[in-house]
Amino acid sequence: MKSKKTILLSVSTALVVILILSIMYVPSILSSRKTYDTVRLAVEFNNHAAPAYLAKHSNWFSEEGLNITIFNSYVTGVALANALARGDIDAAYICLGPALLSYSRGIDIVIVAGTHFNGYAIVSKEGISDPNQLEGKKVGVVEAGSNADLLFNLAVEKYGLDKKNIDVRRGNPPLLITLLLTNQVDAIVVPEHWATLAASNEGHHILLRSQDVWLDMQGSVLVVKRELLEKKPEVVEKLVKITMKGIEYIEKNKDEAANILIEEFSIASPMGVEPELVKGVSQTLSREIMSKSMDNLRYSIELDINSIQRYVELLYKLGYIDNLFDVGKIIHKSFIG
Repeated sequence: MKSKKTILLSVSTALVVILILSIMYVPSILSSRKTYDTVRLAVEFNNHAAPAYLAKHSNWFSEEGLNITIFNSYVTGVALANALARGDIDAAYICLGPALLSYSRGIDIVIVAGTHFNGYAIVSKEGISDPNQLEGKKVGVVEAGSNADLLFNLAVEKYGLDKKNIDVRRGNPPLLITLLLTNQVDAIVVPEHWATLAASNEGHHILLRSQDVWLDMQGSVLVVKRELLEKKPEVVEKLVKITMKGIEYIEKNKDEAANILIEEFSIASPMGVEPELVKGVSQTLSREIMSKSMDNLRYSIELDINSIQRYVELLYKLGYIDNLFDVGKIIHKSFIG
């Protein structure tokens, strides 16, 4: 039988071994754990922000070590731009127009990636078969400076329309669809997925798409506060990586991506609009409609600098911004190659 001294020696030796092993392996275990960086994120409530909704659904943010403390959906890019101005968010998936308007008004943001090209349309009653017929009509258009608004103005220019002879009504997409379906307006200019959803109703159709007046019009972009880019560039790099992952998923699994978007939209509470209004116009939204809508966008992280500069010039021409600026000051392309 072992003596107490021998037993104590054995226990002591075992404790020493355990201590040594702890010193050797615990640091490596801890270092292998992801460090979570906090990000407040905002997105538009449409399929332009599909990569962000897919990332939320599939938990990609946390897998990359990002803690998304806020994931707010906004019914329009203009509403989202107001959140940027208040300092409520660190990064956003937003249409180009509102992003440029924000920068022109002193919001220090940087465009780090694109999400898509195209994705805007004019939807009208069946009785209107030519853009020239918009004169003398009531046309609902998303807020001034939005990409949809720019499409409207480009159509006016291309077809030589007298804008003074068009009764323009402003509103968010769900409201405009409601006005169209209740015969309060004759046509609307809205982003996808709203455009395809509106056109799916009997007696309505797509009159004109953005690519009909501007081939490969830059659509939405990923923007971040400059402070985030300068202090934590690795966080911004992860956001761009996640965006690319979402785009690749759409390319390979579009129908499944459409299903995920519908599910995410059903549980979102978009800001800047009455929930019942969104629910009412979205009752017929199906995978087929969403998938068809996504075909009208070219998802890509590319940034076309010439296209973005032209957008600035058009905003200036329309009187939406006071001064022209070089878009090189707002674009950071190092994460997209």
